[in-house]
Amino acid sequence: MSENKCLLVLCNTPDRTTASRIARQLVEERLAACVNILPEVQSVYRWQGRIEEASEVPLLVKTTQQAYAGLERRLVELHPYEVPEIVACDIAHGLPAYLTWVAEETLSSPKTI
Repeated sequence: MSENKCLLVLCNTPDRTTASRIARQLVEERLAACVNILPEVQSVYRWQGRIEEASEVPLLVKTTQQAYAGLERRLVELHPYEVPEIVACDIAHGLPAYLTWVAEETLSSPKTI
């Protein structure tokens, strides 16, 4: 039953245009049931030995464990960063009807939670 598990995936993008393009593609390909495009955030991180700062647009992607491998592969293909941030968290609890909807709208997912 773990493949039925819903996941929340965080992925930062460099700008709103890229965020919209990736979000639409993931939903069209049924790798995600829904993608929220959040307001711009300021990120501070270490990259190749230097402290960097950048404005980024976060995505919150709702998917399933079963669809995750395809989603990750596609995010890497679509994303302009050399190493995109892709972090998946299990959804431990949620409205059952919503989690069922996520599973039904995500390709290759079982139709029940």
